[in-house]
Amino acid sequence: MTLKQTLAALKAAGTAQTRKIYGNHGVRSEMYGVSYAELGKLKKRIKQDHDLALGLWVGGNHDARVLACMVADVDAFTSRELDAMARELDDYVLTDAFSSMVARGKHRLRKAEACSKRKGEWVGAAGWNLVASQANHDDTLTDAWCRAKLKEIETGIAGAPNRVRHSMNQALICIGVRNPKLEKSALAAARRIGEVVVDHGRTSCSTPDAAAYIAKTLAYRAKKKR
Repeated sequence: MTLKQTLAALKAAGTAQTRKIYGNHGVRSEMYGVSYAELGKLKKRIKQDHDLALGLWVGGNHDARVLACMVADVDAFTSRELDAMARELDDYVLTDAFSSMVARGKHRLRKAEACSKRKGEWVGAAGWNLVASQANHDDTLTDAWCRAKLKEIETGIAGAPNRVRHSMNQALICIGVRNPKLEKSALAAARRIGEVVVDHGRTSCSTPDAAAYIAKTLAYRAKKKR
């Protein structure tokens, strides 16, 4: 698909209801209001097209940028290009899409380290999303690396920007379900941190209690094994 064809397809797939939903979730940039189901259909048609992804990102439209994250060849980006994209993140929906893209590529660990230390809300949230993803999927991570992240979460979460707190909490959970030793460390950190309060705007979303969610996840895994 050409850029013109793709933008036309996005426009046709947008609805007022989805625009309202995205607005409730904090999306303020220009958008058509395309559901993730429709974006998934377009992704299947396009598969991977890095040049198209670049064109979709440059325009600044929210839906186009989310689709760009889905169809880009993430390893074709330089580290600096990813940094530039991260600076343009302006809501958590796009931040989550960007994080998912980076998590597929060769820069994922470097960006987890660098972005999680940034002060900006969206860059910081992306960094902690990547920490969570690495804890979930990278078997080469050491327990020492994970414990260092737990310490950063414990000392920094109270003063972190709103959505960074949510992403840090998610990272804590992901580290806590990685292995029994880290479970103990994460639960201890969660107890010391206490309740994590995040403003989710005009939505029914919530930030889970880390200790309870760790226990729930491990119980589900044990049940599946049986």
